[in-house]
Amino acid sequence: MTQSKRHSLIESVTNIGIGMLVSLASQSVIFPLCGIYVSMSTNVQITMYFTAISLVRQYAVRRYFNNFKTVRNKT
Repeated sequence: MTQSKRHSLIESVTNIGIGMLVSLASQSVIFPLCGIYVSMSTNVQITMYFTAISLVRQYAVRRYFNNFKTVRNKT
């Protein structure tokens, strides 16, 4: 059975949302350890850019493999 596009999107958004929170928290700790000092608003902007990229990437990969599975099962 294949995953619907809507379900793929919901799963991707949930996964990326959790990743966004983990990323924001870890950047707040790791950046200063590496000598990178940014404001919280800049840290949020950086996190949002990478979150948007991750969401598009994960959705595309999930749909690719879902279609690959569908084509493979037809043969």
